[in-house]
Amino acid sequence: MMTVRQVSDKTGVSIRTLHHYDSIGLLRPSAVSEAGYRLYDEEALERLQCILMFRELQFPLKEIRRIMDSPDFDRNRALEQQITLLELRREHIDHLITLARGVWMLGVKCMDFKAFDTRKIDEYSEQARKSWRDTPTWQEYEQKHSGLSDEQEQAIAEGLMAVIGEFSPLRDQPAASPAAQAAVKRLQDYMTAHYYTCTDQLLKGLGKMYGGGGSFTENINQACGDGTAEFVAAAIAAYTA
Repeated sequence: MMTVRQVSDKTGVSIRTLHHYDSIGLLRPSAVSEAGYRLYDEEALERLQCILMFRELQFPLKEIRRIMDSPDFDRNRALEQQITLLELRREHIDHLITLARGVWMLGVKCMDFKAFDTRKIDEYSEQARKSWRDTPTWQEYEQKHSGLSDEQEQAIAEGLMAVIGEFSPLRDQPAASPAAQAAVKRLQDYMTAHYYTCTDQLLKGLGKMYGGGGSFTENINQACGDGTAEFVAAAIAAYTA
């Protein structure tokens, strides 16, 4: 585990920014020490890496959270885009270095302004942004949430947590019990009504996120009782088997 200061020193992200990411639910600490210090594990650092990649692509923080919290988020795809973007920037820097050396050796008359051209980087960044926004899940989410106020968005999020809370009193039953399976159906219907068409495949992805041991698991268990997130994950697994 690393403290927020250690994460800041390691990544270059300011402590203030990390606190802001926590406050908006973008990057929750993995745990909090008895003294109240935020602690981050390797999974949290991997999420931060993806967040920084999307920031490089100029995504707003709200969009980054939507993408990364989606059950069909593809981390490998995000890493591939990051690698390509870094390679393009390395190429751009190499051109600038070559130009600077030429100017130093031969004088300013050899200046070539093509070295300052960032259109290739800008075009790739725009294509990458469109690739995430063009998925059916994203478009449906945008349609359902277009024009909603922050208060309305918060009400929907609270409604989702209330639906998840219905699993809490069922934890002493088998995950495949009729009551637990009915709760899964209510969860799936709520997601479809307020977020996106929650197919069994997307539902399975939600279950993996809820029981994966990260911030989703921690937030659900904190709000609904220890073991709730894991029970929801098991119930979804039985439902989608």
